[in-house]
Amino acid sequence: MNTPIKRCISVSLLTLPLLLCACVSQSNKPSGKLPTRIAFGSCADQNQPMPVLDQVVALNPDLFIYLGDNIYGDTEDMDTLQAKYQTLAAREEFQRLKQSTPLLATWDDHDYGRNDAGKEYPKKAESKEIFLNFWDEPLDSERWQHEGIYTSYHYKQDGKQLQIILLDTRTFRDPITRKNDNKGRYIPHPKPGSTMLGEAQWRWLEAQLQKPADLRIIGSSTQFSHEHNGYESWTNFPFEQQRMIDLIQRTKANGAVFITGDVHWGEISKRPVDGGYDLIDITASGINRDWKSVSPNKYRVSSAVREYHFGTIEIDWSGKFPKMECSIYDLNGTKRESLLVPAAQLQHQ
Repeated sequence: MNTPIKRCISVSLLTLPLLLCACVSQSNKPSGKLPTRIAFGSCADQNQPMPVLDQVVALNPDLFIYLGDNIYGDTEDMDTLQAKYQTLAAREEFQRLKQSTPLLATWDDHDYGRNDAGKEYPKKAESKEIFLNFWDEPLDSERWQHEGIYTSYHYKQDGKQLQIILLDTRTFRDPITRKNDNKGRYIPHPKPGSTMLGEAQWRWLEAQLQKPADLRIIGSSTQFSHEHNGYESWTNFPFEQQRMIDLIQRTKANGAVFITGDVHWGEISKRPVDGGYDLIDITASGINRDWKSVSPNKYRVSSAVREYHFGTIEIDWSGKFPKMECSIYDLNGTKRESLLVPAAQLQHQ
């Protein structure tokens, strides 16, 4: 098989050094080796220091997953968007991370191109090309072949299997409904018909969930298993949220856990499901962004983390069913929140 040639946008000689820094090397792409420690995070202002990334490097994970708002682009000018990616590429903390750790990524609204935007954003195709080039997506990747950036990775070793699914919650998403008050928050769609993922991505996801796996980590840029708080999340599309729950049950997809971002705080949520297993959601949203307050969440386990942070899933593959420890680490490398999740509890009966 021919080795894919890196696809890069043409640039001037003045910008070439930064673009070269931006590309994650081919050797940094996932291998078949089964990961035991996965780190993840979101919400990183490219113009500000990112010392959290050095704490990630110190923990030495097998993977780091960027869950969106990886830069704050917010533009329809693609030269501006590319320049902001190059600003991230030039940061020494980011360079240390990409030199030590394989990187995976999906996007949220700010690196997609516009705050809270969905399918109405007019530059989604151009933004996608810049995104895939920055993260050094191989030319033979399925991401180049379909609309949007959803994708999956599969790891298999010694009879155990891990699936990582990265969703695209922007390219196909219908507009959200704003509440008629001065807070500018959103309300759930009252009727079915509006979509988060679009039909093509839903069909793809169903096929993915039918594949064998002991654990499935589903990356979504916005929260899934929390209580509605008026900000962007799956709770603004309750019929789509229920569709996801029903799909996990119908496909008998064991071992599914969500990792999410967006809100500028960290928390672990555990949402009960009638007739199914609890859906865990580890939110890590604050590489160098925070928020003035934390919304109520009846599904939250323990406390929220408002300081800069990242999340981890550590997996013990030694038993019949793997065991996970889901955690949130702060800027000092201190483990602030943690939840032990035996995969035996994430099985359909």
